[in-house]
Amino acid sequence: MPAPILAALERADVSIFAAQPQPGELPSRIEMTRIIERRRIRHAHMVSITPEIMAEGMRADYDAVDDLSLRVLALARTARKITARSRAGSDLVAEFDPGIRWIKTSGIISHENWANLPGGEVFTTPGRVDGVYVADGVLGDFLGPRYGDIEATPLRVTIADGRITGAACARDDLLEDFLAYTSQAENADRVGEFAIGTNIGIRSIIGNMLQDEKIPGLHIAFGHGYPEQTGADWTGTTHLDIVGRAFDIWVDDLQIMADGTFLI
Repeated sequence: MPAPILAALERADVSIFAAQPQPGELPSRIEMTRIIERRRIRHAHMVSITPEIMAEGMRADYDAVDDLSLRVLALARTARKITARSRAGSDLVAEFDPGIRWIKTSGIISHENWANLPGGEVFTTPGRVDGVYVADGVLGDFLGPRYGDIEATPLRVTIADGRITGAACARDDLLEDFLAYTSQAENADRVGEFAIGTNIGIRSIIGNMLQDEKIPGLHIAFGHGYPEQTGADWTGTTHLDIVGRAFDIWVDDLQIMADGTFLI
């Protein structure tokens, strides 16, 4: 991250990061957010922002998104496990450490936690994840702009004890990029984020992670899990989200979502 930007953050109360992702630049963003977290700056993170997102996800009723996010947060905080399945074939179970925090980023940004805009998710660093996640929506970081909406060629990822154990995709180039990304550093293959999207103003996948990860559903990310916020005891230098469509979700035995629609 350029030194003048880091110096300006040391004097700022509010900041906005609006940029397009490039291969290998994620560590510079982490360098920036560490200052933001230390100084408790009200920060909007808008990586891959577009005019389309400004006209769609940014126009949600964020009071309603926040109200829903609070309900999801209350359930998640006491959850022993969360089960998620999707029409594309996802079937996974996550377990949680009660000492690790759940974080709400609902588009209303305070000094407590910086957040993406558009907002709308409740996330944590999971204790354990097992099963299969089928990403038939979009991939994160620079793979998002490269591949867009991957509904026609979904990525199937097998996970055991929070680590990738296998992956398959009809597109060899996409699979090669995914495997290279998730093997480039320590913990790059580890589930660092487990998140429930809560932006009820978003109706469909557009092929852009910044907005698509907020769609009502379940997404995960491999690598850095923002331990500064969740309190997790491990870190990473990469972060790759994967998003699928049309989830059913159970918090313990309570079903909170059916086919991508909240039931609470």
